[in-house]
Amino acid sequence: MLELLILGHLAQGPLHGYELRRRVEQLSGHTRPVSDGSLYPAINRMVKRGLLTRHIEPGAVAAQRYVLTLTDAGRDELLRRLRDPAQHEITDHARFFTILAFLSLLPDVEEQHAVLRRRLEFLETPASFFYDGDRPLRAEEVA
Repeated sequence: MLELLILGHLAQGPLHGYELRRRVEQLSGHTRPVSDGSLYPAINRMVKRGLLTRHIEPGAVAAQRYVLTLTDAGRDELLRRLRDPAQHEITDHARFFTILAFLSLLPDVEEQHAVLRRRLEFLETPASFFYDGDRPLRAEEVA
């Protein structure tokens, strides 16, 4: 989810690392705190994969800063992940709200609705805590 948070925030415009970290924490820090030890390695991996670019800009008052920008490949990856989230991203409360935070970035409203329908289908499916292998059991099968 950290990569999705990074992609989503950078889709709104270039950010320096500190500002990106602040925004990530504002969106998900209450449920999943983000440390420098996880954020900056994720950024480095994404730069290597060509999803982001990093360049140096002079600081307003002090030291220079690295500014991160989403590439076309990064935007494509973001849209792909929003269009077709993994099932655990639909069923997990915190992960789904990350998807929801950036869902409006999908240009096709019908694609947005398809993701929302998947969440609704999950919510409307009765929960089962008993399984026969991978198959959930209905209440009448448990008795």
